[in-house]
Amino acid sequence: MVIKDIDSKLIITKFAMHGYNVHPTAVEILRKEAARAGKFSLDYVISQICKTANGSFIITPDDVLPVLKTIAEEKKERKAELKPEPVMKPKPELERRDVNVLKDITGYSGCEGGVDDFIAYFNSRFEKLSKILKARINPLPISSIGRVKSERVEVIGMVNSVRESSSGNVIVELEDKTDRIRVIASGKLKEVAMELLGDEVIGVVGTLKGRTIIADRIIFPDVPINGRKIKKDFSIAFISDTHFGSNTFIKDEWETFVKWLNGEVGNEKMIELAENVKYLVLAGDVVDGVGVYPDQEKELTIMDIYEQYEEAAAQLDRIPKHIKIILSPGNHDAVRQAEPQPALPKEYASLFSNNVIHVGNPAMVDIGGVKVLMYHGRSLDDIMTKIPRLDYSRPHEAMEELLRRRHLAPMYGGRSPIAPERDDYLVIDDVPDILHCGHVHTYGTSFYRGVFVVNSSCWQSQTEFQKKVNLNPMPGIVAVYTPGGDVHKLRFYGGA
Repeated sequence: MVIKDIDSKLIITKFAMHGYNVHPTAVEILRKEAARAGKFSLDYVISQICKTANGSFIITPDDVLPVLKTIAEEKKERKAELKPEPVMKPKPELERRDVNVLKDITGYSGCEGGVDDFIAYFNSRFEKLSKILKARINPLPISSIGRVKSERVEVIGMVNSVRESSSGNVIVELEDKTDRIRVIASGKLKEVAMELLGDEVIGVVGTLKGRTIIADRIIFPDVPINGRKIKKDFSIAFISDTHFGSNTFIKDEWETFVKWLNGEVGNEKMIELAENVKYLVLAGDVVDGVGVYPDQEKELTIMDIYEQYEEAAAQLDRIPKHIKIILSPGNHDAVRQAEPQPALPKEYASLFSNNVIHVGNPAMVDIGGVKVLMYHGRSLDDIMTKIPRLDYSRPHEAMEELLRRRHLAPMYGGRSPIAPERDDYLVIDDVPDILHCGHVHTYGTSFYRGVFVVNSSCWQSQTEFQKKVNLNPMPGIVAVYTPGGDVHKLRFYGGA
């Protein structure tokens, strides 16, 4: 949702958890302060108030105001000491290479998980996607719609709820920073409306009837048709979900893949293709991890997380050193679960060779002049659950929906945990040449409005969990892309 204010009940509840009641005037003071995005963390302030309370079980303004004053003074002192926030740019050690990191959370995360962080996060999402949509429609603030004379209206809003009415139409509740409004979708628009995801941002054009809009069009941010022509003399190979350390890791198929990159197997055409690969992009779940799910230890050959990364580093070290490897984490890796995820910490990253470049998840990377958006793909589970026509056997179609919505995790509160960063790193601001995902362990490619879309399979056979949910992986498949449009699908077998 778009967060505009802090509910008084939330403040009362938080004090109750500390064992205190709170005076209505004190609640109002805190509510107004907390509504100022970025002012402070509500949880922190309440904890400080409770620590300094005078022994009464009722928190009064006399308890609140001194704490707010102290925090304001501390912030003022810290602000004076802090240097200006660095502008996102390629890391110095990468500027000398032909791989430049254009966007990556690594080193820039600042969220603490407080209410003010969530306010900033949703406002960032709304503002970024609204800016894209405003290039296509001329919206009015929802609060001003009742004052317009024209029946034709255009609005931009964040989806708050979607439901089917008794008459068979679909009712969508939209909200912006000013108000909420109902949108009714009927006819062909019903199917579009039923696929809307909570907290995604859309535009609506329609006829105003009281406080309801009868929709004629539902507009997604979408990516423009990419007419950029790329001609390069190198190829990029895409893999993900190696899961080193798992007892279902397909060792023989991986062995064949490594030998192919070294020019040791394959016919003349295959060897020529391998020689042309200059970059290898690995989109997460590098290792299987430890304690990721219950009883995981029963499915591991390497029980220690550090040793799993040692094995991963040793295996990637066998790849020719002229191939630069761009590696990002996934939900099985030793980083925070909430997206966006930073790159692997130094204690693990230092195990890998110098030709391995570590980035976060997601990351926009310029690879020899080709913009590649890497995202592990955890939100694909949410997309496929919400939209029945999508299927794990065609993962590229779910990825196309991410491009259509210009967001890598458009549905908040699903299986994909999202960290409330003040800048929403999951919005697809800059249109990539390639979108690369993994996670679902199946393979699929397509071109969507000029963007090459690839989900690159896995290096793990069917797990016990996948058997339970009837998911059939497609292991050992590699996509090799030569800028200019040539796509090669390679399936590796053990002993080939």
